[in-house]
Amino acid sequence: MIDIHCHILPSIDDGAADDSESLEMAREAVRQGINTIIATPHHTKGRYDTDRNTVREAVRRLNKRLNNEGIALTVLPGQEIRIGGEMLRDLQRGALVPLHETKYVLAEFPADHVPAYAERLFYELQLNGYVPVIAHPERNKEIRENPSVLYSLVKKGAAAQVTAGCVAGAFGRKAKSFSLQLIESNLIHFMASDAHNLGTRNFCYQEALGVLEKEAGTEPIYMFAENAALLLQNKAIYKEPPLPAARRKRWGLF
Repeated sequence: MIDIHCHILPSIDDGAADDSESLEMAREAVRQGINTIIATPHHTKGRYDTDRNTVREAVRRLNKRLNNEGIALTVLPGQEIRIGGEMLRDLQRGALVPLHETKYVLAEFPADHVPAYAERLFYELQLNGYVPVIAHPERNKEIRENPSVLYSLVKKGAAAQVTAGCVAGAFGRKAKSFSLQLIESNLIHFMASDAHNLGTRNFCYQEALGVLEKEAGTEPIYMFAENAALLLQNKAIYKEPPLPAARRKRWGLF
């Protein structure tokens, strides 16, 4: 399996704290059936100002350690990029890292809302050949309260990635239910771990696959796996026509 969103690089963001934790995460990923990870450290202006060279070097060093330790995992470069007005410019000048340096860009919203300029930014990204992949929309407060926001973005060409832990129930019953609702509405195109550690933010991949098979059948499992493989090849992914998801009651953050 291919995990397109993971904070496995050491000492870069709020993911793995050091080399030892990176290796332990890698071993757990293999146990979960994952053979390829796109490392996606946060890039948030003023907080995590990771640059392309830093990410590439960290990926190179980690792959070398994995090889030395005999861990059957390949790590590829990427970033989880907090959207902002300079995002397109920074991508075009090579300051940011798309997923595996393809046309797919992992885009993160603030936790409590979707910026009003998001639709225009995504339109401009697509005009310039990029495909925005919305990170964990099921955990965004505005989308939880008004799923039509996600529907509109997906209908206009964006893709979206659900967190395996949310599907598995690690973020609570409501997060699990909403994640499945988004999947059933064809609003999700990838499942990824967004793993940060082996404690509070583990991979949860096998648990999520079990929930998916029970609640939605094998079709989304195969689609998520195929889409991750297509992404690595920089090819078009499978997308079913999106359906409007029902509005949910107001929830607190989880």
